[in-house]
Amino acid sequence: MKPKKNIVYALTMLLTAVVVFWLVTFFNAPIESDYQPIIPIAEHSNGQSFAGSTACAQCHSDIYSSHIKTAHFNSSAVANELNIKGSFKENGNVLHFNENTGFMMTVKEGGFYQEALHVTDSTYQLSNKIDMAIGSGTRGQTYLSWKNNDLFQLQVSYFAPTDSWVNSPGYPKVQLADNRPIGSRCLECHVTYAERIPAFNKKNVYNKSNMVFGIDCERCHGPGAEHVNMQLENPKETKPLGLTSYKDLTQQQRLDACALCHSGVRKQMVKNPFSFVVGDTLINYSLPDYDIADSKELDVHGNQYGLLLASTCFKGSENMDCATCHDPHKKERGNHALFNSKCMNCHNAKNNVDCAMNFNASEISASNCIACHMPLTPSKSMSVGIGVDTANTLVEVRTHLIAVYADRLLFEN
Repeated sequence: MKPKKNIVYALTMLLTAVVVFWLVTFFNAPIESDYQPIIPIAEHSNGQSFAGSTACAQCHSDIYSSHIKTAHFNSSAVANELNIKGSFKENGNVLHFNENTGFMMTVKEGGFYQEALHVTDSTYQLSNKIDMAIGSGTRGQTYLSWKNNDLFQLQVSYFAPTDSWVNSPGYPKVQLADNRPIGSRCLECHVTYAERIPAFNKKNVYNKSNMVFGIDCERCHGPGAEHVNMQLENPKETKPLGLTSYKDLTQQQRLDACALCHSGVRKQMVKNPFSFVVGDTLINYSLPDYDIADSKELDVHGNQYGLLLASTCFKGSENMDCATCHDPHKKERGNHALFNSKCMNCHNAKNNVDCAMNFNASEISASNCIACHMPLTPSKSMSVGIGVDTANTLVEVRTHLIAVYADRLLFEN
């Protein structure tokens, strides 16, 4: 063979080997994701990082789209025209506070304000910017204001049953008061995470840049930045990576996840209020400030957990928890048929359901079980001042002490 042909042959064989090697390497290489790692929006005290609920939407779009409509998700937000429920229009933006003072809700300088004015000459007594809306607006909202990094509650709130501005719960009714400092325990039940900044003799100083608003995905599933990044890097992996599965929690752990906010006033331990994450044992972080055995003393505002534990339904079940009746991913309020079906899972004809209203089973399923057995009940601790000459109005909340209430003969509307 001529030398020139030898060179061509050798080059051809070398090129073939390179191509074969490249093809083998390419088709046997692990599949890599095109996603870029997300940048965490906040870091928990345990070292885990928050991704933000929008990061969850990449893979869980249906759940995310449903969850953003819930009262949990909308329990707090940066104040804007979309989430402030009270009116700023003329005639609807005033609270007549006392004979000398009126509050006016105004929009100016690109922000929303509560301003107290003298009735006689309309001179300002105070003006506070509304920076944060607290509450979904189902029953009402209250509003917070920043003073540097200090967070305060304002004196005027919104009350949904009357669609009006009212004196905030706990404030003196007919006199102006200093704005109320918002401690971590108050904030803990309305935001997913807030970083408190240590300050001498103050407990309402926070890092404004990394607050995670609403009760979102990571409040119930734990800080998820690691999970999101691992799943994006391994898009074909079906097993959740870097996240505690709710199905793996014990009954008490599932109850504790809700009891953190729905078990009334608790005695705080030495740990930071935001240090608890789902899967932890709540009594290691805070203790109840009441006796569950005495259900008559439990308030319907905020202590759904204690009332549920005192119920016969709970005592007679081995696995009942809050999610037995509530899907936290969906807006279910007012869906009587849905909650009836939850009741009828146990209280059906097979189990000899006995309704005092003498309905047959089909009529029971079309009515409203909870109106009789979990009625709206005035809170002992929460009331609002609607007008100068009226007594404070008690806020009604649905009790979670499931029982037979003899005085409830008619269904609620």
